[in-house]
Amino acid sequence: MSVVARTVGLVTANLLAPAPGGRLDLEGATRAGAGVPLQIGFDEIGVPLSEVTFVVVDLETTGGSPTQCEITEIGAVKVRGGEVLGEFQTLVDPGGPVPPMITVLTGITDAMLVGAPRIGEVLPAFLEFAGFGPTTVLVAHNARFDVGFLRAAASRLEMPWPSPAVVDTVALARRTVTRDEAPNNKLGTLAALFGATTSPDHRALHDARATVDVLHGLLGRLAPLGATHLEDLATLGDPVPHKRRRKATLADSLPTGPGVYQFLGPGGEVLYVGKAVNLRRRVRSYFTAAEKRKRIGEMVDLTQEVRPIPCATELEAAVRELRLIAELDPPYNRRSRKPHRRPWIRLTDEPFPRLSIVRSVPAGRSAEAIGPFSSRAAAQSALEALEEAFTVRRCSQRLPVVPSAEARACALAEMGRCGAPCTGAQSLEDYAEVAASVRAGLTSAAGPVVAALRARIGTLAGQQRYEEAAAERDRLRAYLVAARRTQRLRPLWRSPQLVAARRTEDGGWEVVLVRYGRLAGTSTVPRGVNPMPTIDALVATGEEVPAPSTVLGASGTEEAELIADWIEHPATRLVQHEEGDEPLAWPVDGAAKYPLPPTA
Repeated sequence: MSVVARTVGLVTANLLAPAPGGRLDLEGATRAGAGVPLQIGFDEIGVPLSEVTFVVVDLETTGGSPTQCEITEIGAVKVRGGEVLGEFQTLVDPGGPVPPMITVLTGITDAMLVGAPRIGEVLPAFLEFAGFGPTTVLVAHNARFDVGFLRAAASRLEMPWPSPAVVDTVALARRTVTRDEAPNNKLGTLAALFGATTSPDHRALHDARATVDVLHGLLGRLAPLGATHLEDLATLGDPVPHKRRRKATLADSLPTGPGVYQFLGPGGEVLYVGKAVNLRRRVRSYFTAAEKRKRIGEMVDLTQEVRPIPCATELEAAVRELRLIAELDPPYNRRSRKPHRRPWIRLTDEPFPRLSIVRSVPAGRSAEAIGPFSSRAAAQSALEALEEAFTVRRCSQRLPVVPSAEARACALAEMGRCGAPCTGAQSLEDYAEVAASVRAGLTSAAGPVVAALRARIGTLAGQQRYEEAAAERDRLRAYLVAARRTQRLRPLWRSPQLVAARRTEDGGWEVVLVRYGRLAGTSTVPRGVNPMPTIDALVATGEEVPAPSTVLGASGTEEAELIADWIEHPATRLVQHEEGDEPLAWPVDGAAKYPLPPTA
C-alpha cells in the first residue's frame, strides 16, 4: 500500500484575526528523551493565526509505549486560514502482528498491513508533507502520545526531528470547555460538541479531520479571552486575568519596526516607557503570562492606551527610552532617573590635593576623576583602593603651602602611609610627585593600584584573614569598574563630532552621528545607495550640541555606553572623527587590561 497525499478544497473554519504566534507546547510533547517542554521563542512571535499552517496529525499504533510499540497508521490534515491545503494518509507495516485488542479498537488487521510501507519510508514522506518551518504548528489530540511516537521513530531511524511548535487540543479544551458542556475531553465528545463534519472512529485520517474541526471550535472560543496569538495559547495555563488578555488589542495598530512605547493611564499620564525591536510584538507580550512581574502587571491593568514612537534604528530607540525616562519620570520605571547626581572621585584643587567624592566634575578636570559610581559606598571603596596604592594624604582640611608651627603629624605618617606635608616633612615638590601618580591611577595607569591591592589581598589571605581580604577584593573591583567606564567613555564625551556606519542585514547602512557623547542623529541608507550624501545631510541637520560644562559630557553614562557598544561592534566603520583633547583609544595600562575580581 502506498502513501497517499492529496490536495483538497476549502473547508469552512474560524481561524482567528491576525496575531503574532510562536513556538509553544500545551501540556503536550517534550523533547525526545529529555523531558524538557518546548518553550515559546520570542524571536518567533509575530505570525497571525490566520497565516499559521496547522498540521493536524493522528496515529494508530500497536500499543501505548513509543519505545516498545510501533505505528500502524498515520493520518494528517494541513490547514491554513480555514483552507485545507492537503491530506496525508497511509497504513504502516509495524514489523509484527497487531494485538487483537488493537484490532478491535481500530479495525486494522494484519491482512490490511500486508504490503504496507515500513516507517522508514513513511516518516520522511510525512515530514516532507508537513514542511515544518517557523510558521508551521503540529496539532494533535493528546499530543504527548502522537508526538512521542513520531520522535521515537525518528530516533530509531537516526533522523533529525524538526521540533516544531506543538498545540494539544486536549489542553485547549481544558481551558475552554466546562463539565456542563462535555463530561470529558475525549475526541469523540468534543467532535460532537463542535459539530465536526467527520466522526472520529480510531482511524487516523478520520480522527485528524475531526481534530481540525475541534481545533477551529476551540480557537473561536479563545479569541474573546484575548488568545488571538500563538504566544497567548502557550500561556493559557498561567493565571492571566481575562480583562488583561483583552487589552492585547491595544497593540494591534502598532508598527512592527523598532521604537519606544509609552503605556498611558486613565488620565493620559505616562505610566511606563520601554523600547522594542518590534513594537507590536513587544507590547503584546505584556498582555500574556510571558510578563510575570507583579508591579508591571499592575501597570498593565491601569493602561488605557499605548503610544508608539517609531525610530529609524534600534540604537535610536534605546537612547530615546533613556531620555524619556529621565524626562517623564514614569512611576513604573525603576531605572535610575538622576545619572547626573551619581558620585565621582577626583583630586581636589589645592597645593596639597587629596582624593574627594563629589557629585560633579568640571569638564576641565576630566583627567583627574573617575566615575560615575552606582552609589556612594562604591565610590568610597574605590577611594580606599587608591589610598592603599598611593601615599596621598587623607586628612580633610585644606593645607597651607607653609605649614603652621603648631601642626602635628597624624598616625598615618608614623605608619609610613603619609609624607606629612602638614608639618613640612614633605615638600610641595615631593608631594606633587605623589599627586601625579594618583592622577595617572585615575586616568591611564591602573597597574600600581592593581599591584598594591593584590599584594594586600595575598598578605591577608596568607594570614587567614579572609574577610579582610574579601573587603580589599571588593575595593579593587569598585576601582576597576569605575576606571574602565571613565577611560572608555571619556574620549566620546570629549569628542566634538563622530560619524560611524554599520551594515544592516539587508545590505544597507545604519549611520550614527555623535556629538560630545550624545546621539545627535541617526539614519539608514538602502542597499545599493551611496551613503555619503545621507551622511552629509545627517551632519548638516543633526542636533547642535554645545560643549559640555562637566566631565559627564552632553549625555548620561547609560546613553554613552549604548553608543560605545554600537561603535565597538566589529562591523562598525568610523567615517568621521573630530578628536577632543583625548584620542579615541584605551590607555595601554588602563583598567581594561586587568580582569575584574569575582564578586562574593
